[in-house]
Amino acid sequence: MNHNTPLSPRPLSHLTEVHRRVLTTVQLRAHGVPAAEVNEQCRPDGPWQQLLPGVVLLHSGPPTGEERLHAVLMYAARERTAGVPVQPGAEGPHRPTYTETMLTGLAALTLHGFTSAPEPASLQQIDVLVPRMRRLRSTGCARIVRTAALPTPQQVKGVPVAPVPRALADAVAELSDANAVRGLLTEAVRGGHCEPAAVVRELNNAKLLSRPHVVDAVDSLLAEGRAIAEDRLYRMVSEHGLPDPVWNVDLRLPGGPHLGGLDAYWPEQAVAVELDTRAPRQDEDALWSEYARKREHLERLGITVVHITPKKLRDAMEQQAAVVRTALMASADRDPAAYVVVLPR
Repeated sequence: MNHNTPLSPRPLSHLTEVHRRVLTTVQLRAHGVPAAEVNEQCRPDGPWQQLLPGVVLLHSGPPTGEERLHAVLMYAARERTAGVPVQPGAEGPHRPTYTETMLTGLAALTLHGFTSAPEPASLQQIDVLVPRMRRLRSTGCARIVRTAALPTPQQVKGVPVAPVPRALADAVAELSDANAVRGLLTEAVRGGHCEPAAVVRELNNAKLLSRPHVVDAVDSLLAEGRAIAEDRLYRMVSEHGLPDPVWNVDLRLPGGPHLGGLDAYWPEQAVAVELDTRAPRQDEDALWSEYARKREHLERLGITVVHITPKKLRDAMEQQAAVVRTALMASADRDPAAYVVVLPR
């Protein structure tokens, strides 16, 4: 019997190619293969091999990266279905459903398209995220990562994958190489996978911001994210026909105190844009209070302040341009703003 031999009484035609090569012992029983036959086929010189407890590879050669990913997911999901008879078509027309489990860490980042993450076939361990109370242990190539609250998975190449920020945090938790950490975080932002604030939030939740090599990488990440956001702001003004502002300025009252820095300012209309690039760390509340005080002070002087997040600039640039255009047009109906001194920042 080999991996192309139909298993009686259920055919395998409804499964994808990889799921004809990787099956659980429960699925094999449903196809008419008893445990004794599985053990015989998985003997040291046999045609099959047991990749993980309860998960069988129906050929004798090295597993591919795809086979290893599905084997890990099957291992992590098997407890949820171990006592449930498999009905014809239960796996669906293309692939089984993996409930309450998803890939995370480096394997997930590879599926998300990260070039700085290794291929699954070369990973010694593949991280899989499960609820905290699951009775599973890490074994073989499967490393169990527990969480109190599972994120909503994304389907990538037919498998459930943790969102990029969570996958990054789980990958960074296992890395001590500063260059590797910096490379992953930089690619997350440069590649448009997510915004820096989302990454920092997950790193903070995972209590990783006390590690010096992670803190250094986060500082580089935030600088990279601000540079990208500033470039998008320039593009928004240019591509959506807004009048040119003065860029990166400080405002002061004549002979008075410093009012704060702004990313863009239209002096004639007294309209300002400030990029909200706060990182969610422990001092977030204090930083937000500083933002709010500056905004309230400027608005008391008659200056309209538009706060824009990098995510909104990325996902809804046209909408943000409309907000700024509306503020510029509304300036004609407002009382004149107080005179302020505009200085380069």
